[in-house]
Amino acid sequence: MDLDDELCLCFHVSKRKVINWLRVERPQKVAQLSECYGAGTGCGWCRPYLRRLFEVAEANRESHADEPTTEEYAAMRSRYVREGGGTPPPGATPIDP
Repeated sequence: MDLDDELCLCFHVSKRKVINWLRVERPQKVAQLSECYGAGTGCGWCRPYLRRLFEVAEANRESHADEPTTEEYAAMRSRYVREGGGTPPPGATPIDP
């Protein structure tokens, strides 16, 4: 997943925005990431990824290991939504058919 790829597909929040927000705002709790353009408040798919970025920022390190490609990420989110994991809000990136 590249920095400019959307991490939160519901609210179109890129990985770069989240990383920069973490760097500037230095949140104390992972839940505060919702203040980053609403990330994680839609279908919920991105919450584990947001948590991982929070933990990486907290440990003051950089890690991109075990990240899916952009296409894999979107496909996994589509499966998550189809299986009843959450409901994307209007305007969200559509799920794959």
